[in-house]
Amino acid sequence: MALQIYLSGEIHTDWRDQIITGAKGMDVEFSAPVTDHAASDDCGVAILGDEPDKFWHDHKGAKLNAIRTRKAIADADIVVVRFGEKYKQWNAAFDAGYAAALGKSLIVMHGADHQHALKEVDAAALAVVETPLQVIQILTYVLDGKLPG
Repeated sequence: MALQIYLSGEIHTDWRDQIITGAKGMDVEFSAPVTDHAASDDCGVAILGDEPDKFWHDHKGAKLNAIRTRKAIADADIVVVRFGEKYKQWNAAFDAGYAAALGKSLIVMHGADHQHALKEVDAAALAVVETPLQVIQILTYVLDGKLPG
């Protein structure tokens, strides 16, 4: 059973790499947003032309990024959304809601300090975890029926 997994959320830590490395040998394929912050922010003006107003600069970038995000979430069997400690990831919350609306299997990852703020997002998830290792263990169980040993 091959699984398509979309890794959404914060871009300031190596959580994606930990999951991808831990899933080596599993029948999975990963996709993710553009994690180069500058490229993600500036793609709209780099491709469609400069904007003197920051709102329109961001608007163009958000729309181009949405093309990638919508396709990746639509193609995913599982969407993993990571909420980091340092920044508020409004885009991650949007991705979680979009995935839930499409009926995707949703795994949400965050620390205990975000439990209250993310209670509605957590309620839509099939699993709420704190670590990349827990995501790997879920994938192992889903694919092979094996518990952590």
